[in-house]
Amino acid sequence: MTEPAAAMWDERYRPPSYAYGLAPNAFLAAQSERLQRGWRALVPGDGEGRNGVWLAQQGLHVDTFDLSAHGVAKARALAAERGVSIDAAQADALTWDWPEARYDLIALIYLHLVEPERRIVHAHALKALKPGGLIVLEAFRPEQIDRHAAGARGGPRDRALLYRLADLREDFSGEQILLLEAADVRVEEGHLHVGDSAVVRALVRKR
Repeated sequence: MTEPAAAMWDERYRPPSYAYGLAPNAFLAAQSERLQRGWRALVPGDGEGRNGVWLAQQGLHVDTFDLSAHGVAKARALAAERGVSIDAAQADALTWDWPEARYDLIALIYLHLVEPERRIVHAHALKALKPGGLIVLEAFRPEQIDRHAAGARGGPRDRALLYRLADLREDFSGEQILLLEAADVRVEEGHLHVGDSAVVRALVRKR
């Protein structure tokens, strides 16, 4: 596990408030009609649990993990408060023991990695999907740096960690791309994702 990164996320999630709010990511929530009760879902880098808990509330069996022990504890507490169950673990996406063909859905929400690591994790995610399984992805794209200058909050300050359409198209080549778009959206997620933002969104179905 990357200790400096884990410590940074622990510091972010240490306060009792939820840094990115309690509501699920809007793009993930917009896929509700695609979901089926009983599906098995994975949410890597789920932080304080807002997306994993929401999926559990939709009747899915949910596994999540995050670098931060504080985030994982808050995810478990949120699930208990909402009356659902998730299997939340502290883990690094690069070293986690990814299973094969286990999940119907993998949600990659603001899981920002540099290029070699991004490609590795996306390959792991495809391996972990069942045939016909779905990846739901939203991340900030390089134009988010300009949004920061205009007052938006959210996303890495390092362009190497921001995602481009061409990179994602290559990562998921060979799979069925249902949606791949650059979008300019108003983000309202807690106090750390706020303002007019530049994102990339993808829906990918494993062949």
